[in-house]
Amino acid sequence: MSLDTSDHYCLILAGGIGSRLWPVSRKSMPKQFLDLFGVGRTLLQQTYDRFARFLPANHIYVSTNVDYLPLVYEQLPQIDDEHILEEPLRRGTLASAAWGTVVIAKANPKASVILSPADQLIRNEDAFADDVLHSLDFVSRQDSLVVMGVQPTRAETDYGYIQLGDDVTEGDFYKVKSFTEKPELRFAQMFKDDGGFLWNTGLFAFNIKVMLTTIYRLVPEYQLEIPKMMADAETADPKFLPEFFSVLPNLSIDLGIMERSDDVFVHKCHFGWADLGTWATLKVGADKEGNVSLNTPALLHQCKGNVISLPKGRIAIVEGLEDFLVAEQGDVLLVCPKSRATVRRLMNEAELQMDVE
Repeated sequence: MSLDTSDHYCLILAGGIGSRLWPVSRKSMPKQFLDLFGVGRTLLQQTYDRFARFLPANHIYVSTNVDYLPLVYEQLPQIDDEHILEEPLRRGTLASAAWGTVVIAKANPKASVILSPADQLIRNEDAFADDVLHSLDFVSRQDSLVVMGVQPTRAETDYGYIQLGDDVTEGDFYKVKSFTEKPELRFAQMFKDDGGFLWNTGLFAFNIKVMLTTIYRLVPEYQLEIPKMMADAETADPKFLPEFFSVLPNLSIDLGIMERSDDVFVHKCHFGWADLGTWATLKVGADKEGNVSLNTPALLHQCKGNVISLPKGRIAIVEGLEDFLVAEQGDVLLVCPKSRATVRRLMNEAELQMDVE
């Protein structure tokens, strides 16, 4: 697809701690900075590369926690300081999106923005580029927010679902009827079988005016802060977040505005997609028995549905396990059923015994 990209921008969110993939993903080295699949590029680098294929390099911004600045500088040396936005503390994706939008608005008040997590797997790069450009073109002409969705391939209980409305506007864009986050298995199966539901990829498109107006209208705490952000962006170094960032509520984009706005469309996309959020949802590269070995040589006998991740140089030899997680990193080896991999509880228990950071 050939479209004018002069007003198209990208904001990559790379400030999360990735705790749900502990112990491989640690607070000191979250999953977005890891080469989980042994391809020679980290998830953050792959995300940047993906957008740099079809957007101008100086239109790509990265927002990250201040603790991870050295990692971003190391992994993306081609990005200058003005395009790396510092988050002094975690306030959810809405706060990062709001400040990133203000900074991009300073550079180009007519910008349309694609907001992307830094830790997704995209299977068809060409289809991805085409779908993103279509979404950006749509929001450049429509005063609406767009969430990008893909057709479910299984009844997944750890994903969010979007119900398509009856109102088809153009092509593969539909009015959103409802959002459902992490449904029970019976509902997930119903959504898959119905055909009128899509997985929520966490990729959002919007134009500057609509995003800032929507946040201002729907989140009262921002009614004072949005004008302050805009004033601060005019006078301060844009890579530093305002001091009053600490007063913002801890909200996600989904809960803060997407699920509360009456003017949201979903783009039915065609690229293969996988969320890398939890061990239970990791199914990339699974063998015929559903076993996943993340960059780990493995000899598996009578095994089914397991996830194996060991440090470089280790070989996994496993027999008779089904639906288990075997993950090792540093001083921690975790072996447990995938269904019971309640990582936060396990992390807390481990911290009582050792420093797991």
